[in-house]
Amino acid sequence: MTQTILFDPLVPWVVIWTLAAITLLSIAAALWRGLSGWALRGLSALVLLAALSGPVYQVEDRAPLSDIVLVVTDETASNQLSDRSTQLAVTKQELTEHLTDRPNTETRWISLADGEGDTGSQLMTAISEALAEEPRARIAGIIALSDGQVHDVQNAPTLPAPLHLLMTGKETDWDRRLIVRNAPGFAIIGEPVTLTLRIEDQGAAPENTPLAPLEISIDGAPPQRFTLPIGTDIDLPLTLPHGGRNVIQFTVPEEAGELTGRNNTALVQINGVRDRLRVLLVSGEPHPGSRTWRNLLKSDSAVDLVHFTILRPPEKQDGVPVDELSLIAFPTRELFLEKIDDFDLIIFDRYQRRGILPAIYLDNVADYVAKGGAVLVAAGPDFATADSIYRSPLSTVLPARPTARVIELPYQPSVTDLGQRHPVTADLGDVSTWGRWLRQIEIDQPQGHVVMSGLEDRPLLVLNRVGEGRVALLGSDHAWLWSRGYEGGGPQLELLRRLAHWMMKEPELEEEALWAEATGQRMRILRRTLDDTIGPVTVTQPDGATVELTLAERIPGLWETGFEGPEIGLYRLSEGNQSAVIGLGPAAPREFEETMATTDVLQPVIKPTRGGLLRLQDGVPVLRNVRAGRPAAGRGWIGLTPRDAYETLSVVQSQLMPPWLVLLLASFFITVAWMREGRR
Repeated sequence: MTQTILFDPLVPWVVIWTLAAITLLSIAAALWRGLSGWALRGLSALVLLAALSGPVYQVEDRAPLSDIVLVVTDETASNQLSDRSTQLAVTKQELTEHLTDRPNTETRWISLADGEGDTGSQLMTAISEALAEEPRARIAGIIALSDGQVHDVQNAPTLPAPLHLLMTGKETDWDRRLIVRNAPGFAIIGEPVTLTLRIEDQGAAPENTPLAPLEISIDGAPPQRFTLPIGTDIDLPLTLPHGGRNVIQFTVPEEAGELTGRNNTALVQINGVRDRLRVLLVSGEPHPGSRTWRNLLKSDSAVDLVHFTILRPPEKQDGVPVDELSLIAFPTRELFLEKIDDFDLIIFDRYQRRGILPAIYLDNVADYVAKGGAVLVAAGPDFATADSIYRSPLSTVLPARPTARVIELPYQPSVTDLGQRHPVTADLGDVSTWGRWLRQIEIDQPQGHVVMSGLEDRPLLVLNRVGEGRVALLGSDHAWLWSRGYEGGGPQLELLRRLAHWMMKEPELEEEALWAEATGQRMRILRRTLDDTIGPVTVTQPDGATVELTLAERIPGLWETGFEGPEIGLYRLSEGNQSAVIGLGPAAPREFEETMATTDVLQPVIKPTRGGLLRLQDGVPVLRNVRAGRPAAGRGWIGLTPRDAYETLSVVQSQLMPPWLVLLLASFFITVAWMREGRR
């Protein structure tokens, strides 16, 4: 039972205090005038004021409620290092006994696991969720059994009771980690990109040599070893070897005694891109198709185009002096001898031998292809003549021979069965809707891959590899009809774009390729091939274990499967003569970025609650009761605040001054005051 006097005023408190002031002034005036009844009149006024304040006598029937203590046990990966899990288990057992012996106390145990998506230790989130489920007025204290490495401290709630950190770990712990401070997602092929690395020792590291070895491996190749100073930022220039994804692994060998080697490795994935694609387009004569090629190449901001059109061939004799022509002389020597290696692609568009390019220049072009260059020939009627570019040193690299026949009949280009699997011509849309072309140069003895055919299945587009380079032959000069929308047009721009990019060795257009795309810990493995069947893909996991996966053909030429990586790290894929590497997740998960036990992270949260930060290495602290607002921790002890919470079962209220009593007392005091003053 709890008894309380409450006030429920009949008028606002301002009115009551105003009347009280008037009453006080009246009593003072009566006293000044010497009236003998001033005290009785004051008592009558006091009774009336008390009646206006509405005093109520309240009796409550209360049931006491127990205190609640929240205990969060950090079972994340970083708190399992060394003997921290043993410390955690021993502390849980002793703390359970202490809390059981504390009267009128309930304990809420909260287990904290690794956050989803590599978010680390979400301790504050766990406490917020627990507080949302419990009455805050009953929380006597919050105890965290953790290494102090918390990654959501910015989400700390307002705490109703002291927060204590009982920290695992030892003062002798130390760890070495590798940090990549900056790693761009893209870099230009052939140009150095700078990565900043740092090898750092934390904790009670042994005083050995100030240097540490660093191993660098690109795309799973055997690593190269370097020696770097510890505790210093190192700028490492790196040149990407190829386009597409480059997987670079940095590893510092694990030292004896350090907490973990999981943060000794860093995986960096950088996409290699070309700065500018340099293309030389040589048009033998003006025609509608040359503008199509020019528009295609100029529409790509990444292409540097050098375009020459031969407007006035040497055999043309019209009597106009050369110095009066507004033409640019064709810089044959500069382009085909001095700067030919600067170009990624050379296109001959309806070019024929007219003595402009000597045989030695064309022989240099053939050598350029063998050493890794690319040549595309868009053939017109000139290709079938005696002056054909085929009848030059280029014949050694061209993928087909002209028969000297030019077919002037309408036909609809089509994709061959092999072309359905080739990335240049696969999935170009509904072939039946394509417009017709009106000319085809007959070619035979094709070498390489015939991916498109024309009239009566004659080869139309032939692709081939020569040495380290690539060549393509398009047996028609009427592709421009599609861009003009003739008979509905066709995918002319997409076809020519793919063709140009395949010749420039863009990774996404390789006809034989193996790669993987990662989403979290799951990878999507894709294999592109021109063969009808493929073998299983062998996946080598970071620990060296291998798994063989069977792929299914999703579309012609593209095979696919999925794989869930059991751990974070570098995975190697192989099938036949194709191989690839991919990194799943960060090389060092967030839980292993910082592994040293620390109080620095939680101190700003604990300090306002006057809680404690104690090492479990010094033993499990005892529990004491402390008043709210008082220091809640000391040497070897932590405090809990008794909340004295209760549940109200019933409430009974009654008037402390009923109206009849007020009237009786006020009348009595006024009457007596009047009678006394009357006797005078």
